[in-house]
Amino acid sequence: MQGLDLEQLRTFLAVLDAGSLTAAAPRVFLSQSAVSEQMRKLEERAGQSLLSRSKAGVAPTAAGERLRTHAQRLVALADEALRDLRGESLQGELRLAVTDYFRPGELARMLARLSQGHPRMRLNVSIKKSSEIEAMHARGEIDIGLSMRVVAANTSAAKDPALRRESLAWLAAGGWQPPARGEPLPLLVLTDGCSLRQFTEQLLQKRRVDYRVAHVASGVAGLQSALAAGLGVACLNESAMAEGVAPLAPPHGLPALPRVVFHFLPGRRGESELVGRVRELLASQLG
Repeated sequence: MQGLDLEQLRTFLAVLDAGSLTAAAPRVFLSQSAVSEQMRKLEERAGQSLLSRSKAGVAPTAAGERLRTHAQRLVALADEALRDLRGESLQGELRLAVTDYFRPGELARMLARLSQGHPRMRLNVSIKKSSEIEAMHARGEIDIGLSMRVVAANTSAAKDPALRRESLAWLAAGGWQPPARGEPLPLLVLTDGCSLRQFTEQLLQKRRVDYRVAHVASGVAGLQSALAAGLGVACLNESAMAEGVAPLAPPHGLPALPRVVFHFLPGRRGESELVGRVRELLASQLG
């Protein structure tokens, strides 16, 4: 039996992460046609369809989802073997804190893939609010912190180095109806101390939009559930959108929103080489 091709598996994983063949091409340094050809050959070798194609992009079929798990293990093992032979494998224990808003639907999978690729490295991961992460970093309680902040509309990319930039949007459940005239906007938020909640409420107050806090969630997953249930409106970054939730189409009477940036907190003087290398690795994996 002919085995699976590792480079085809790498491309397959890149396609799933990027959401389309076109978006995956620069990640694997191939043309779009070469990516398409690799996927054709992989499906031919698998003997079944692995990708469901549509105008919105691609998604794994049931067989593709099963292959994703195997591909992640195989690619990670191959990479670890090469790093070990070259003496490059990372090992040690690090404390990482990540904001709750950072790609919540994908974060666990990306960290798992990182762990598989570096089995001798132990990451102790905390999901926190940005303000808590920054305070923990200042106290020396974490080695690496990934925080989020809202940026002004006139901030240029060159002056705003970031791991990732995303737009903010007003979100609600599909078919959600705004309150009757004279009734306050039901606002869904995270608990006190959340920087995005503070920004949202200050913006609504500044623009004189009448609102009431209709639901307070302890985390983004709870906020997504409340949105999908139709309990009100929330301000969220684009990668925190979930099934059953959509941006409110203008005109909706709500103020325009800026972007947010996700960024690593700066390294400390005298930090270990391991911390710096892991920060670089995380930037390449999570960006």
